[in-house]
Amino acid sequence: METIWIKHPLAVYTGNTDDARGGIVVKGDKIVELLALNQSPSIPVDYTVDASRHVITPGLVNAHHHFYQTLTRAYPDALNKELFHWLQSLYPVWANLDEEMMQVATELALVELMMSGCTTASDHHYLLPTGLEHAIDLQVEAAKNLGVRAIFTRGSMSLGEDDGGLPPRHTIQTEQAIIDDSTRLIREYHQNHDGAMTQIALAPCSPFSVTTDLMKETAYLGKEYQVMLHTHLCETLDEEDFCIERFGLRPVDYLEEVGWLNDRTWLAHGIHFNKQEIERLGKAGVGICHCPTSNMMLASGICKNRELEAAGVKVGLGVDGSASNDGSNLIAEVRMAMYLQRLQYGSANVTHFDALRWATSGSARAMGRTDIGEIAVGKQADLAMFLLDDIRFSGSHDPLAALILCGAQHADRVMVAGEWRVLDGTVRGVDMELLLHRHRAAAKRLAQKAQQTIRR
Repeated sequence: METIWIKHPLAVYTGNTDDARGGIVVKGDKIVELLALNQSPSIPVDYTVDASRHVITPGLVNAHHHFYQTLTRAYPDALNKELFHWLQSLYPVWANLDEEMMQVATELALVELMMSGCTTASDHHYLLPTGLEHAIDLQVEAAKNLGVRAIFTRGSMSLGEDDGGLPPRHTIQTEQAIIDDSTRLIREYHQNHDGAMTQIALAPCSPFSVTTDLMKETAYLGKEYQVMLHTHLCETLDEEDFCIERFGLRPVDYLEEVGWLNDRTWLAHGIHFNKQEIERLGKAGVGICHCPTSNMMLASGICKNRELEAAGVKVGLGVDGSASNDGSNLIAEVRMAMYLQRLQYGSANVTHFDALRWATSGSARAMGRTDIGEIAVGKQADLAMFLLDDIRFSGSHDPLAALILCGAQHADRVMVAGEWRVLDGTVRGVDMELLLHRHRAAAKRLAQKAQQTIRR
């Protein structure tokens, strides 16, 4: 195992009170020593990395995404619509996904995330039409090839539009098929040890796309295998109306009814909670993933981050789907989160430290991880290193604040489990020109297939 001294950073955010101004010592896949100013490592090192021009953060952790949506960015039929109408425009398009499209969309999304400083990526994939039953297997393989840490959620839809749900019938699966495949994926891929590189969580899409029975069965399966549960909840007022009309319950009451109100659950969006519901979520130890750009694009509302955290909810950050964000840039999302939350709470009450916390330890804790999200001895060696050489940073004075306020867009170096996966802003082993060519061709083919389906 090599020992590396990442020496004398320009600035460092550890996510705790530890002093790492003298650098970070990594051995194997773990951080073994943090150095104060003018300190040297207590153990021999194999090589040093001069970080005097770099701002260092823990590797960013993305807690919610839909990788396949990179194929439908700025899609004409979905422009200028709110969630339900936006989904109804895109479900018929996404129903034409095939394995080649899924593979290249996953690879591109992961590469884009890694280039932005992300070391752990979660994806919520719930569209498994005929021919795409092994979508999650393709995703696991792509992440392994890139060397990125990943939490793949086996999504599902079982409530079609003819039964009162939102998705078209040809995009849903039977409950038995969903449970059987969920069990298979957990047994085949889920790692539950510290430093796990691949994990599986269970993720029915939303209350308006799955049955109550499936929500209950998923909760039972998650408890049996001790895996995390994930879904969209309280993203829009339409969803609230749907739950009241169909179940006679508000969304959080429904969550409790189906056995999901516990510390193995994290939710995407979590905007429309009242005060009592926030207290219940905090008491149960639920996590929430804030998705600012998506929430603004679809005009869904603003997550109540401060109230949620005060109640004990674990608040993380996600870029959400690349069709509701039109990007997979997590460091850019950190800035967006800070500014959107300031609209709600004021400039003095939301800082760049808050936003960085949501994107690191907040996301990690929301997804049940305590081994990542901080720069601390014994934690996984997941690090993001940013240069402040772009014109956007010229004239800045506080390097760590400048990273967020001046709008960093990409990382210079990224380490995952002690291995350099991004060097000089480029993901190692990736032919970017070829990847973009394949991805653009897949996006074009998906749109053409959708148009052919509509014409029929």
